[in-house]
Amino acid sequence: MTEKLKVGLIFGGRSGEHEISLLSARSVMDALDRSKYEVYEIGITHQGHWLSGPEVLKAFEQGQVEHLEAVTILAEPGMGKSYRWSEGRALEMIHELDVVFPVLHGTYGEDGTMQGLLELADIAYVGAGVLASAVAMDKCLFKQVMRANDIRTVDWMLVLSTELQDDMDEVISKAEEVATYPLFTKPANLGSSVGISKCRNRSDLMEGMMEASRYDRRILVEQGLETAREIEVSVLGNEDPQASIAGEVVPGDEFYSYRAKYIDDTSELHIPALIDKEVEREAQWMAVEAFMAIDGAGMGRVDFLLDQETDVLYMNEINTIPGFTKISMYPKLWEASGLPYPALLDRLIELAFMRQGQKENLVRMYEDAS
Repeated sequence: MTEKLKVGLIFGGRSGEHEISLLSARSVMDALDRSKYEVYEIGITHQGHWLSGPEVLKAFEQGQVEHLEAVTILAEPGMGKSYRWSEGRALEMIHELDVVFPVLHGTYGEDGTMQGLLELADIAYVGAGVLASAVAMDKCLFKQVMRANDIRTVDWMLVLSTELQDDMDEVISKAEEVATYPLFTKPANLGSSVGISKCRNRSDLMEGMMEASRYDRRILVEQGLETAREIEVSVLGNEDPQASIAGEVVPGDEFYSYRAKYIDDTSELHIPALIDKEVEREAQWMAVEAFMAIDGAGMGRVDFLLDQETDVLYMNEINTIPGFTKISMYPKLWEASGLPYPALLDRLIELAFMRQGQKENLVRMYEDAS
């Protein structure tokens, strides 16, 4: 019998998207083929404590983690394991890991920090590397890279939280030069629509920037399109990524807010999107181009804004660890494109090993070729 691959599923995390990570992890857990994979659960608390033990995800879902034990992954090549640890005791290996599947959304999970640890540990992992993760996570930096690659975005500006403290009036005046109202304010490094506000006047703008600054020191102010449709495309692959069919989100709220996504359950997903084939092809092309521009790997959900008045498509963002919940677009789009959820997870793990194999073939010491 073929030996099962040992998969470390990491979830939770120090992020405003902690609870969404648990929902995604549950869906992944339920869909992984246990005839192929031995799954080890590692949960990270809001405070950043790594925990393992029996039924870790269930314990996190119930908020009862006291019985779990502290674990860690060492940032040292060849130590592809997780270790039990406690004060005054030597490390004790508990899990050997062939590959890590990080189901972490937001900061300290999707932004390159977790990926950096796994790179140092030399463990294969699902998804984008350090560079792509960091660039895609920061909405302002991502837009700069898109502009550099001639990929269309709405107008925007970056605001630092210190600038709000120093001179709020000046920041508001500059922000109002970006575009006419409405404007959107967003934390630069967060997802799941956490901390996002739609601002229709100066008072809204001030409140929106203050709200965003609760979550990040970097704040994005961007043009709001009154008649925008939200189009999404899933991307899968490494050097030769493929795009799924396009889908559309019809928000139940004024925009696709956190509440509309996860609480009210009033938003609609149209798969496929009811758009012209020419627009869909452009979205697929832009999705792949953007994915390659940031050196994406494994997966990415690419979000667009389609202006109904002009039929112009604008790149919004790439999520390098997209949601995997039962209502999430990423797996739904691939299922509609002919790739069922379990097969999608298989493919993502294959891509992780392919990427790891490429890195293992690199020379780590200088060699004089002369």
